[in-house]
Amino acid sequence: MIDEKKIQEVLNEIRPSLQADGGDVEFVEVTEEGIVKVKLTGACHGCPMAEITLHQGIETYLKKQIPEVSGVEKI
Repeated sequence: MIDEKKIQEVLNEIRPSLQADGGDVEFVEVTEEGIVKVKLTGACHGCPMAEITLHQGIETYLKKQIPEVSGVEKI
């Protein structure tokens, strides 16, 4: 199982970039399959670029920092 504290630490590294544009990300859970579920908030919620931010930004960075992560999904 992936350490939730480590996920939070990595998300905290990403957070300033999102907050600079008025958005944020909240960790919700990690599944046994390594899927990290997050909630996009602020300007990120409903933004047309949110999917790109989610997959090319958040998911790519999480996978690089925590190889056990198999993907990221928003709820």
